Amino acid sequence: MVAHISTVAFQGIEAVGIDVQVQLMPGLPAFTIVGLPDKAVGESRERVKAALLASGLSLPAKRIVVNLAPADLPKEGSHFDLPIALGIMLAMGALPSDSLQDYVVLGELSLDGSIEAVAGVLPAAITANADGKNLLCPQKSGSEAAWAGQDMNILAPRTILELINHIRGNQVLSKPEASLVEQGKNALCLSDIKGQETAKRALEVAAAGGHNLLMIGPPGAGKSMLASRLASILPPLSPAELLEVSMISSIAGELEGGALSNVRPFRAPHHSASMAAMIGGGMKAKPGEAALAHHGVLFLDELPEFSPQVLDSLRQPLETGETVIARANHRVTYPARFQLIAAMNPCRCGMAGEPGHSCKRGPRCVSDYQGRLSGPFLDRIDIRLEVPAVSALDLLDPKKAEKSIDVAKRVQKARSRQQERYRRLSTKEQNVFTGMNNANASPGLLEKVAEIDEGGRALLRNAAEKMALSARAYHRIIKVSRTLADLDEAEILGKNHIAEAISYRINAQSGVLAA
Repeated sequence: MVAHISTVAFQGIEAVGIDVQVQLMPGLPAFTIVGLPDKAVGESRERVKAALLASGLSLPAKRIVVNLAPADLPKEGSHFDLPIALGIMLAMGALPSDSLQDYVVLGELSLDGSIEAVAGVLPAAITANADGKNLLCPQKSGSEAAWAGQDMNILAPRTILELINHIRGNQVLSKPEASLVEQGKNALCLSDIKGQETAKRALEVAAAGGHNLLMIGPPGAGKSMLASRLASILPPLSPAELLEVSMISSIAGELEGGALSNVRPFRAPHHSASMAAMIGGGMKAKPGEAALAHHGVLFLDELPEFSPQVLDSLRQPLETGETVIARANHRVTYPARFQLIAAMNPCRCGMAGEPGHSCKRGPRCVSDYQGRLSGPFLDRIDIRLEVPAVSALDLLDPKKAEKSIDVAKRVQKARSRQQERYRRLSTKEQNVFTGMNNANASPGLLEKVAEIDEGGRALLRNAAEKMALSARAYHRIIKVSRTLADLDEAEILGKNHIAEAISYRINAQSGVLAA
């Protein structure tokens, strides 16, 4: 008799059904796993043997063959341990043949028979629920799986013995409950920053419309402090966004204790990050920083210190909202709709343009340093802002600073206007506009939602001629203007909105901040 256990393999954030087939055959004792297993799956033989022995079961003196079907799909990860062990127990007759036929099973086994947490439980649970099946997962991942549906039956044992006792009716496993980690009261606040009112205004605009932002200024000006406080003014994740973000974190194994969080991701990789770390890849095509920042913020400090190839690899995700990892044997796509926030010094010495300072290398100090950033990459940044050094007066006699909670209310109100606007369009045309913000609007969509008055058109026409704006730069200005109008609760884009949006693309520094 061949025993069957259902489990999954992962392709991106999608869970693909796998049939674990186990057969006991006469012959010399052996334990063989076939079906394109990787090293972690191949090593499960020893973990399964030890776990079953610790649970009071020993393998029969027969030839054990485990087939992971479909056989042409690569199988990766340690979550195949529990399905293989339960398949052997079914083939031995240690469990009723129909006890697990409606369950999708995944979990890693320890040598003492305990079931350890694995990555990917949430997407596996969502797929199982969509297929009308139940889930069997580690106890440490139970709260993560509970988000898949209230009507879904989830078994989350700590050990194999607990599972056996539950199936035999000697013990009842309680259903795990979904848990959510909310933002703490001691979160960073904008009121901690003294001065920099212009930068705070730009940060609010970026948060309201989901715009990419580049800050340039000398060391100690507060660029990193401003970026780290962006999360404090962003609205919490919606339920749909929460599941998308958590599925990526689950695949990457970054959900601590199985608890989900409604706080938007904030990823700040070091400038030594490789392309695989930023975009994703490796032997298992894991998600990179761009995907892990989905529906959140990707902060790149010391921007020119990143490899030019790594920065240019972000150009496609910034436009399409997804990263595509193509390899010889598979192709994986991860969602990556993130908000890019970057900070940099104006030159290598960091003090170009400051009063009383002159770079030893002259103008080349600025041009060479800023030349590490490509034009097409910079063209995808909506707001470019100079952040000057904070004066001593700002520190000695600071003005009363606005708190993040007050700014967050305006940001939430502006985003609600955007969502309502695009929701109305989606009912008439397609559903792709639902949940969209201004930064993601297409040029065709902008023509419908961004009506400009005569004064604004004249100003925009003059700016386009004098600054030689590209088509992308033109549309970026319109997007920022639309956000500024939303903050002012205005339907029509006025001259003041266009002027402020244009000011975010010009600066005293030529080069990076030029249009």
